[in-house]
Amino acid sequence: MLMTALQPATFLFEYPPKLIPSHMTLSNFVQAWTSQNFSVYLGNSVFVTMMSFIVIFFLSSMMAFAYSRYRFAFKGASFAILMGTLVIPSLTLIIPQFLLINQLRLFDSYWGLVTVYAASGIPFTTFMLKGFFDSISRDIDESVAIDGGSSFRLFISVILPLSKPAFVPVTIFNALTIWEEFPWALTIINNPLKRTLPIALANFQGQYTTQWGVVFAGAFIAVIPVILLFLIMQRYFISGITAGAVKG
Repeated sequence: MLMTALQPATFLFEYPPKLIPSHMTLSNFVQAWTSQNFSVYLGNSVFVTMMSFIVIFFLSSMMAFAYSRYRFAFKGASFAILMGTLVIPSLTLIIPQFLLINQLRLFDSYWGLVTVYAASGIPFTTFMLKGFFDSISRDIDESVAIDGGSSFRLFISVILPLSKPAFVPVTIFNALTIWEEFPWALTIINNPLKRTLPIALANFQGQYTTQWGVVFAGAFIAVIPVILLFLIMQRYFISGITAGAVKG
Protein backbone atom coordinates (compact mmCIF):
# COMPACT_ATOMS: atom_id res chain seq x y z
CA MET A 1 0.00 0.00 0.00
CA LEU A 2 2.79 2.42 0.91
CA MET A 3 4.87 1.59 -2.14
CA THR A 4 1.88 2.12 -4.41
CA ALA A 5 1.12 5.44 -2.73
CA LEU A 6 4.68 6.63 -3.37
CA GLN A 7 4.66 5.88 -7.09
CA PRO A 8 3.62 8.31 -9.83
CA ALA A 9 0.66 7.16 -11.89
CA THR A 10 2.85 6.56 -14.94
CA PHE A 11 4.90 3.93 -13.09
CA LEU A 12 2.04 2.27 -11.22
CA PHE A 13 1.41 -0.51 -13.75
CA GLU A 14 4.94 -1.07 -15.01
CA TYR A 15 5.99 -4.64 -15.71
CA PRO A 16 7.67 -6.38 -14.06
CA PRO A 17 6.34 -4.79 -10.85
CA LYS A 18 8.87 -3.51 -8.33
CA LEU A 19 8.52 -3.73 -4.56
CA ILE A 20 10.64 -0.60 -4.14
CA PRO A 21 9.71 1.95 -6.81
CA SER A 22 12.48 3.58 -8.80
CA HIS A 23 10.62 6.90 -8.85
CA MET A 24 9.10 8.11 -5.58
CA THR A 25 6.83 11.09 -5.02
CA LEU A 26 4.64 12.52 -2.26
CA SER A 27 2.19 14.06 -4.71
CA ASN A 28 -0.36 11.31 -4.07
CA PHE A 29 -0.39 12.12 -0.36
CA VAL A 30 -0.73 15.84 -1.07
CA GLN A 31 -3.60 15.23 -3.48
CA ALA A 32 -5.34 12.82 -1.10
CA TRP A 33 -5.11 15.28 1.80
CA THR A 34 -6.28 18.32 -0.17
CA SER A 35 -9.07 16.76 -2.27
CA GLN A 36 -12.51 15.33 -1.46
CA ASN A 37 -12.57 17.18 1.89
CA PHE A 38 -10.27 14.45 3.21
CA SER A 39 -8.99 16.41 6.19
CA VAL A 40 -12.56 17.32 7.19
CA TYR A 41 -13.66 13.68 6.93
CA LEU A 42 -10.68 12.63 9.05
CA GLY A 43 -11.70 15.08 11.77
CA ASN A 44 -15.28 13.83 11.59
CA SER A 45 -14.13 10.23 12.05
CA VAL A 46 -12.00 11.17 15.05
CA PHE A 47 -14.92 13.01 16.69
CA VAL A 48 -17.48 10.27 16.00
CA THR A 49 -15.13 7.51 17.17
CA MET A 50 -14.26 9.29 20.41
CA MET A 51 -17.84 10.22 21.29
CA SER A 52 -19.12 6.73 20.46
CA PHE A 53 -16.53 5.10 22.67
CA ILE A 54 -17.27 7.46 25.57
CA VAL A 55 -20.93 6.40 25.44
CA ILE A 56 -19.97 2.73 25.08
CA PHE A 57 -17.55 2.90 28.00
CA PHE A 58 -19.99 4.76 30.26
CA LEU A 59 -22.95 2.42 29.69
CA SER A 60 -21.12 -0.89 29.22
CA SER A 61 -18.99 -0.55 32.35
CA MET A 62 -22.07 0.05 34.50
CA MET A 63 -23.96 -2.82 32.88
CA ALA A 64 -20.99 -5.16 33.31
CA PHE A 65 -20.69 -4.15 36.98
CA ALA A 66 -24.38 -4.85 37.56
CA TYR A 67 -24.22 -8.25 35.86
CA SER A 68 -21.06 -9.15 37.76
CA ARG A 69 -21.95 -7.99 41.26
CA TYR A 70 -25.75 -7.99 41.63
CA ARG A 71 -28.55 -10.51 41.59
CA PHE A 72 -31.81 -9.42 40.02
CA ALA A 73 -34.80 -10.89 38.24
CA PHE A 74 -34.19 -12.23 34.71
CA LYS A 75 -30.46 -11.58 35.01
CA GLY A 76 -29.47 -14.66 33.01
CA ALA A 77 -32.20 -14.18 30.40
CA SER A 78 -31.43 -10.50 29.84
CA PHE A 79 -27.71 -11.20 29.53
CA ALA A 80 -28.41 -14.00 27.04
CA ILE A 81 -30.55 -11.64 24.95
CA LEU A 82 -27.80 -9.03 25.08
CA MET A 83 -25.26 -11.58 23.86
CA GLY A 84 -27.69 -12.82 21.24
CA THR A 85 -27.59 -9.43 19.53
CA LEU A 86 -23.96 -10.11 18.64
CA VAL A 87 -24.99 -12.69 16.01
CA ILE A 88 -27.33 -10.30 14.16
CA PRO A 89 -25.68 -8.99 10.95
CA SER A 90 -25.47 -5.21 11.10
CA LEU A 91 -26.70 -4.77 7.51
CA THR A 92 -30.05 -6.37 8.37
CA LEU A 93 -30.68 -3.58 10.89
CA ILE A 94 -30.14 -0.61 8.60
CA ILE A 95 -33.84 -0.08 7.76
CA PRO A 96 -35.18 -0.17 11.36
CA GLN A 97 -32.20 1.91 12.52
CA PHE A 98 -32.91 4.46 9.81
CA LEU A 99 -36.56 4.72 10.81
CA LEU A 100 -35.65 5.08 14.48
CA ILE A 101 -32.98 7.70 13.90
CA ASN A 102 -35.33 9.62 11.63
CA GLN A 103 -38.01 9.64 14.35
CA LEU A 104 -35.43 10.88 16.86
CA ARG A 105 -34.59 13.74 14.45
CA LEU A 106 -30.96 12.66 14.30
CA PHE A 107 -30.83 12.14 10.55
CA ASP A 108 -27.83 13.72 8.82
CA SER A 109 -26.05 14.41 12.13
CA TYR A 110 -23.04 13.15 14.03
CA TRP A 111 -25.29 11.94 16.83
CA GLY A 112 -27.16 9.70 14.43
CA LEU A 113 -23.85 7.94 13.85
CA VAL A 114 -22.85 7.96 17.53
CA THR A 115 -26.17 6.51 18.69
CA VAL A 116 -26.02 3.49 16.38
CA TYR A 117 -22.29 2.90 16.82
CA ALA A 118 -22.64 2.99 20.60
CA ALA A 119 -25.61 0.63 20.58
CA SER A 120 -23.67 -1.78 18.37
CA GLY A 121 -20.61 -1.75 20.62
CA ILE A 122 -22.33 -2.13 24.00
CA PRO A 123 -23.00 -5.93 23.91
CA PHE A 124 -19.41 -6.95 23.10
CA THR A 125 -17.91 -4.42 25.52
CA THR A 126 -20.26 -5.50 28.32
CA PHE A 127 -19.30 -9.13 27.75
CA MET A 128 -15.57 -8.40 27.89
CA LEU A 129 -15.78 -6.19 30.97
CA LYS A 130 -18.06 -8.57 32.85
CA GLY A 131 -15.54 -11.35 32.36
CA PHE A 132 -12.83 -9.20 33.88
CA PHE A 133 -15.04 -7.93 36.72
CA ASP A 134 -15.89 -11.53 37.60
CA SER A 135 -12.19 -12.27 38.03
CA ILE A 136 -11.80 -9.56 40.68
CA SER A 137 -12.07 -11.03 44.18
CA ARG A 138 -15.29 -10.40 46.11
CA ASP A 139 -13.17 -9.85 49.21
CA ILE A 140 -12.49 -6.37 47.87
CA ASP A 141 -16.23 -5.70 47.88
CA GLU A 142 -16.45 -6.72 51.52
CA SER A 143 -13.48 -4.54 52.45
CA VAL A 144 -15.06 -1.50 50.84
CA ALA A 145 -18.39 -2.24 52.56
CA ILE A 146 -16.68 -2.56 55.95
CA ASP A 147 -15.05 0.84 55.42
CA GLY A 148 -18.49 2.29 54.76
CA GLY A 149 -18.07 2.61 51.03
CA SER A 150 -21.06 2.49 48.69
CA SER A 151 -21.44 0.46 45.53
CA PHE A 152 -20.70 3.60 43.55
CA ARG A 153 -17.42 4.07 45.40
CA LEU A 154 -16.55 0.41 44.82
CA PHE A 155 -17.23 0.83 41.12
CA ILE A 156 -15.40 4.14 40.64
CA SER A 157 -12.50 3.82 43.07
CA VAL A 158 -11.75 0.09 42.94
CA ILE A 159 -13.26 -1.85 40.04
CA LEU A 160 -12.52 0.61 37.24
CA PRO A 161 -8.86 1.27 38.22
CA LEU A 162 -8.22 -2.48 38.50
CA SER A 163 -9.81 -3.07 35.10
CA LYS A 164 -7.49 -0.95 32.97
CA PRO A 165 -6.08 -3.98 31.09
CA ALA A 166 -9.61 -4.99 30.09
CA PHE A 167 -10.34 -1.59 28.57
CA VAL A 168 -7.46 -1.81 26.11
CA PRO A 169 -8.81 -4.59 23.84
CA VAL A 170 -12.35 -3.20 23.88
CA THR A 171 -10.97 0.25 23.04
CA ILE A 172 -9.04 -1.10 20.06
CA PHE A 173 -11.86 -3.32 18.79
CA ASN A 174 -14.52 -0.62 19.09
CA ALA A 175 -12.31 2.09 17.64
CA LEU A 176 -11.39 -0.09 14.66
CA THR A 177 -15.01 -1.09 14.02
CA ILE A 178 -16.29 2.49 14.18
CA TRP A 179 -13.33 3.90 12.26
CA GLU A 180 -13.88 1.68 9.21
CA GLU A 181 -17.71 1.53 9.21
CA PHE A 182 -19.13 2.46 5.82
CA PRO A 183 -22.77 1.38 5.09
CA TRP A 184 -24.46 3.24 7.96
CA ALA A 185 -22.39 6.39 7.47
CA LEU A 186 -23.27 6.40 3.78
CA THR A 187 -26.97 5.83 4.54
CA ILE A 188 -27.58 8.51 7.13
CA ILE A 189 -25.22 11.36 6.22
CA ASN A 190 -26.09 13.60 3.28
CA ASN A 191 -24.10 16.71 4.18
CA PRO A 192 -20.66 16.37 2.53
CA LEU A 193 -19.02 18.20 5.45
CA LYS A 194 -20.33 15.63 7.97
CA ARG A 195 -19.18 12.47 6.21
CA THR A 196 -16.56 10.17 7.68
CA LEU A 197 -13.25 8.84 6.38
CA PRO A 198 -14.43 5.62 4.65
CA ILE A 199 -16.69 7.71 2.42
CA ALA A 200 -13.75 9.93 1.47
CA LEU A 201 -11.78 6.85 0.43
CA ALA A 202 -14.71 5.60 -1.63
CA ASN A 203 -14.96 8.98 -3.38
CA PHE A 204 -11.41 8.58 -4.67
CA GLN A 205 -12.58 5.71 -6.87
CA GLY A 206 -14.15 6.88 -10.11
CA GLN A 207 -16.76 5.15 -12.23
CA TYR A 208 -14.44 4.67 -15.19
CA THR A 209 -10.94 5.58 -14.02
CA THR A 210 -9.35 5.50 -10.58
CA GLN A 211 -6.17 7.15 -9.38
CA TRP A 212 -4.90 4.20 -7.38
CA GLY A 213 -1.91 6.08 -6.03
CA VAL A 214 -4.25 8.61 -4.40
CA VAL A 215 -6.53 5.82 -3.13
CA PHE A 216 -3.64 4.01 -1.46
CA ALA A 217 -2.22 7.25 -0.07
CA GLY A 218 -5.56 8.03 1.54
CA ALA A 219 -5.85 4.49 2.87
CA PHE A 220 -2.37 4.71 4.37
CA ILE A 221 -3.23 7.98 6.14
CA ALA A 222 -6.44 6.38 7.44
CA VAL A 223 -4.54 3.42 8.90
CA ILE A 224 -2.00 5.53 10.82
CA PRO A 225 -4.30 6.48 13.77
CA VAL A 226 -5.29 2.84 14.31
CA ILE A 227 -1.66 1.70 14.28
CA LEU A 228 -0.69 4.43 16.76
CA LEU A 229 -3.56 3.44 19.04
CA PHE A 230 -2.41 -0.16 19.05
CA LEU A 231 1.24 0.73 19.63
CA ILE A 232 0.33 2.90 22.60
CA MET A 233 -1.80 0.19 24.20
CA GLN A 234 -0.10 -2.99 23.01
CA ARG A 235 1.43 -4.01 26.37
CA TYR A 236 -2.07 -4.32 27.85
CA PHE A 237 -3.66 -5.86 24.76
CA ILE A 238 -2.94 -9.57 25.20
CA SER A 239 -3.38 -9.53 28.98
CA GLY A 240 -6.70 -7.75 28.57
CA ILE A 241 -8.04 -10.34 26.13
CA THR A 242 -6.96 -13.21 28.42
CA ALA A 243 -8.49 -11.56 31.48
CA GLY A 244 -11.78 -10.94 29.71
CA ALA A 245 -12.01 -14.62 28.77
CA VAL A 246 -11.62 -15.95 32.33
CA LYS A 247 -15.33 -16.05 32.94
CA GLY A 248 -18.22 -15.49 30.59
